[in-house]
Amino acid sequence: MIKLVSRTAGLLVASGALAVAFGSPLSAEGRVAKDTGPASAACDAHAKGTAAWTACVGTASRKMADEELFYAGYWLAKSGQYAEALRYLDLTQTKDERVLTYIGFATRKLGDVDAALPLYRKALAVNPDYVVARAYLGEAFLIKGQPDQARGQLEEIAERCGTRCAAYVDLAGQIADYEEKASRG
Repeated sequence: MIKLVSRTAGLLVASGALAVAFGSPLSAEGRVAKDTGPASAACDAHAKGTAAWTACVGTASRKMADEELFYAGYWLAKSGQYAEALRYLDLTQTKDERVLTYIGFATRKLGDVDAALPLYRKALAVNPDYVVARAYLGEAFLIKGQPDQARGQLEEIAERCGTRCAAYVDLAGQIADYEEKASRG
């Protein structure tokens, strides 16, 4: 079994430039990452998604601890392997806000936005202050063409962590992109 170390979200930056300056990660799109994800002392020595990393993580199994399942599911989802991520995340015994959020994330990325929405809402029922779920919920609203709902989540994020936290910066950028595309017709 892999040894896991908790890591909290890096919520201290106002822009991608500041994120780089302060060492906060950027998403694949070049935005401030909403969170940094879980860590594994053993498996983080390997690049995510490589054969060595996959061997370290092991095959999804109910015998794995929830933290191990979340670690694998999170990184598989973040690397675009959404169906494989769900195999791990669905096996967790405790569906906390993180697990529900990333089940929603993988589900949304597989194209089922309508199925993702209640997962984000369940995550927020568990922890209304989990701004990562709020940011992904806002993104889902944008996909559905509901920018007012996305802005509502942005306001909720601002109340919980301010306008400089990564979840706010990322969703604000997503909304700006959406509005720019909409203005071009």
